Amino acid sequence: MNRNAQIQRLAEETFDLCIIGAGASGAGCALDAASRGLKVALIDQADFGSATSSKSTKLIHGGVRYLEQAFKKWDFAQLKQVKHGLLERRILLQNAPHLAQPLGIITPVFHWWEGLYYRIGLKLYDWFAHNRTDQPWPSSKWLSKKEALALAPELTPGIHSAILYYDGQLNDSRYTLALVQTALQFPGTVAANYLALEDFEKDTSGKITGAMLRNLAPDPGGNTHIIVKASVFLNCTGPYSDKVRQLANPALPQRMSPSKGVHLTLPAHILNSRHALLIPKTADGRMVFAIPFEGKTILGTTDEPCGVSPNEPMLQSRDILFLLDTLRPYLQKPLDQKAVQAGFGGIRPLLAAAPDRQDKQTKSLLRDHEVETDPNSGLISLLGGKWTTYRVMAQDAVDMVGKMLPVGKVLSKSGTEHLVLIGARQYDTGLAGQLQTRSGLPAETCRHLAHHYGDQASKLLALVEADVRLIQRIHPDFPFICAEIVYAARYEMAVKLRDFIARRIRMEILDWEAARASVPVVAHWMGIELGWTPEYREQQQLEYEAILEQFIRQSKL
Repeated sequence: MNRNAQIQRLAEETFDLCIIGAGASGAGCALDAASRGLKVALIDQADFGSATSSKSTKLIHGGVRYLEQAFKKWDFAQLKQVKHGLLERRILLQNAPHLAQPLGIITPVFHWWEGLYYRIGLKLYDWFAHNRTDQPWPSSKWLSKKEALALAPELTPGIHSAILYYDGQLNDSRYTLALVQTALQFPGTVAANYLALEDFEKDTSGKITGAMLRNLAPDPGGNTHIIVKASVFLNCTGPYSDKVRQLANPALPQRMSPSKGVHLTLPAHILNSRHALLIPKTADGRMVFAIPFEGKTILGTTDEPCGVSPNEPMLQSRDILFLLDTLRPYLQKPLDQKAVQAGFGGIRPLLAAAPDRQDKQTKSLLRDHEVETDPNSGLISLLGGKWTTYRVMAQDAVDMVGKMLPVGKVLSKSGTEHLVLIGARQYDTGLAGQLQTRSGLPAETCRHLAHHYGDQASKLLALVEADVRLIQRIHPDFPFICAEIVYAARYEMAVKLRDFIARRIRMEILDWEAARASVPVVAHWMGIELGWTPEYREQQQLEYEAILEQFIRQSKL
C-alpha cells in the first residue's frame, strides 16, 4: 500500500470501474469487482473507513428490532432485513475470524411476562439464523436471575431474569482496511486515501468519463490534481451520496435521510462481563447496547435526524446524559459523567422515507439498500444499507456495473461469499500463543496483535527483530507497541496521526486522554517512516491535539 505509487497509477492508467468512497460499501465493491476480473480504482477524500464505517456499534446482526417491527406492525419488508443480516453475519465471521467473533448479548427483564415476550422473539431470531445456514450457531436461552448475575455481576439484583442470545461483533475500521488490502492483492486494483472529488469530466453526451481529484496529502511526485479515467463510476459515499449524485447531475432529487448516532466509552468494570447488554426499550422507543470492546465498554447509540455537513458529529453532554440515564437502572452501582473516557459520533446513510411514511422518525426507516443508475450521467449510486450487509450490497452494485460496461466485457458471478480476507488465511485461535513463544512479548500484547492483524502479525514481529526499540508500548495502559506505527505507515497507508490512533489501533475511541498522551510517540515514529520534517511533524501534532481537545470540550457542553 505505497500511496505515492498508487497515485501515480491512478493518474496514468484507465480503469473499468472507479469507486468513490472507501468505507465498508466502497471497499466491499472494490473487492467484489476486482475478484471478478475488473480493473478497479478506489478513492476516498479522507482515510479508509474514516466516516460512518468506523463509527458503528461494532455489531454484526440480523436486527432484533426489525423482527419485532415486522410482527408488531405487520411490516414484513422488515423480515428481508433480518434474513439478509443473519445470512451475512455468518459470512463476515468466517471470512475474517481474527476481526469478527460471536458475541453473547444479555437482555435483562424485570417481570416474567417480559421474559416470555423476549424469549419468543429471540427463538424466532434463532429460527431465522438456523434456517439460513447449515453451520451451528449458539441458541438463545432464558437465564434465571442467578445465572444472569453470574455472567454480568454488575447488573442490578432487581431484575427478574434475562434472555441470552448471540450476534456478532467486529472491529469495523480494521475490517474495512482488510477489504481494501484484499482487493489490492488483485493486480488490477489501485486504491488511495485523501483524494477529494472536485468535479466530473464528461463527454459530449453528458456521460462521466473522468473523476477530477485533488490530492490532500503530501506527494513527492507533485500530483496535486489528477483525473481518474474509467468506463463506469460508482458512488459509495454513504450519507454524502446526494452531494456526489448532484455533482454528476444537479437535477437529481435528494434521496438520503441521514441520522446521527453517538456512542460513549466507559471503563470495562462498569459492565464487568465478556457479554454485551441490550436495553430493549428506552424512553423514546430505541434500543441501546453496552458492549465490551478492546478492554472498554461502548454504550450507544442515539438516533436523531440530522443534516449532512462537513463537520464531524460529536458526543455532547446531552447525549451523555441520555445514554447514562438509560443504563443506570440496569446497574447496581452509581454511574456518573466522570466515568466517560471517550466517545464518537457517526451519520447513518438512511434512505429517505417513502411518501406515505414522511412523518416517521429515522429509527423507523428501513436500512436496506438500493442501487440507482442515473441515465444522464451514467453514475451508479449504492444507497442505504448497513455494515452487516455490505457484501450483498457490493454484489448488487457490481452486478449493475456489469450491465454498464462496454460491449464485449463479460462479468462473472460474485465469489466473495467464500473469499477469505487478508490476515485470515493462516489464522487460527492459537496464534496469540505462537506469537508469544516467538517474541516473548506479554500475552496481552500478543492477543492484541493476533486479533488486529491475524497472520500478518509476523511482519510486526519482524520489525521488532530488526529494531528492538519498536517493542516499547505506545502507552502504558494499552497493549499497542511502536512497531505498529511503522507497520501502519509502511503497509496500511496511514498518512496522518489520526489514521493510526483512531482507526488502526482504535485508541481515540477508547480513551481521549491516553490518545493525547500518545501523540508525541506516534508522531516520532510516523515522522521517521514517512520522512516528515520537524516542522511538518509539529504541525501534525498540533492539528491532532486540537481535534482531541475539541472532542473533550464538546462533550462538556
